[in-house]
Amino acid sequence: MPSYTYPVANPEGTLTTAQIHLLLRNPDVIAAQIADISKMRFIGDFILSGRYVAKGGGVFYETGEEIFAADSPEAVAPNGAYPKTVLTSGEIAAAKTRKTGLETTITDEKISQRGLSYVNKGLLRLSNAVIRSVDSVAMAVVLAKVTSTFASPSTWTTAGKVIEALTSISGTRADLGTGVDLDTVVLKPAQYAKLIGMLVDDKALPREEGNIAITGNIPVNALGFTWVTSPWFTSNDPLLVDREQLGGMADEDLESPDYSKVAGSNVETWSERNKRDGYDVRARRVVVPIVEDPTAGVKITNTGL
Repeated sequence: MPSYTYPVANPEGTLTTAQIHLLLRNPDVIAAQIADISKMRFIGDFILSGRYVAKGGGVFYETGEEIFAADSPEAVAPNGAYPKTVLTSGEIAAAKTRKTGLETTITDEKISQRGLSYVNKGLLRLSNAVIRSVDSVAMAVVLAKVTSTFASPSTWTTAGKVIEALTSISGTRADLGTGVDLDTVVLKPAQYAKLIGMLVDDKALPREEGNIAITGNIPVNALGFTWVTSPWFTSNDPLLVDREQLGGMADEDLESPDYSKVAGSNVETWSERNKRDGYDVRARRVVVPIVEDPTAGVKITNTGL
């Protein structure tokens, strides 16, 4: 008969109660823990890929900038002078940052009874709540600013009809000479699932994407476009954008001495031992989404998804 040893050893990687208390006393460790366990990422940071620094509660930025120089390049002779051009500026706009945060209490009883798993779930909930709030605002701003629409020539029932529509849309926008390259498609989750199923059925996914139906990897690169989804994108019309030109996120560092943030995470954390046998833990982000060029996006209608 097989032999057994009791008590059963703790699973690898678990922490003792004393170690969990040490973790909760250190905001730097909390910040690293949130970065490691967060299951949801900011889609606002992906769609609005520009990065700006806000100061004094807001940020100034320019809209409507020309993507091309005002003058054309010319042939330059050996040791000759280069023609000079003046870069035009867009209109000045301002946006106010918004501090989004949430706090909870983790009691000694919960730590003793449920260990690190309870702490991780609590941190994950705080982080996801901040992400939900920030992304909801970011997507609302994008949908409000991007007002142009394009009707798909036919409903999306096959990969061929999808690529026909997207190529037609991006080509039409490129013909305007604005320098915009529409290459990223944003869909609500139900439409995304339907589209991925269509691509799988039509064997339209490249080999390097693996089996997306199993891995669930996002974003997906297929048909020459990048495909993303988020629970906080709720429009029935898919959005086709140029992530490099659309805009960015302006974060403000309040330089609060008790808050921590690690590289790769935009969520700041704070923790403190309270007088009621527990720890108060916070997560927050101070940021404002900015759409600099509304023409770098278009809403697609008549997809049938």
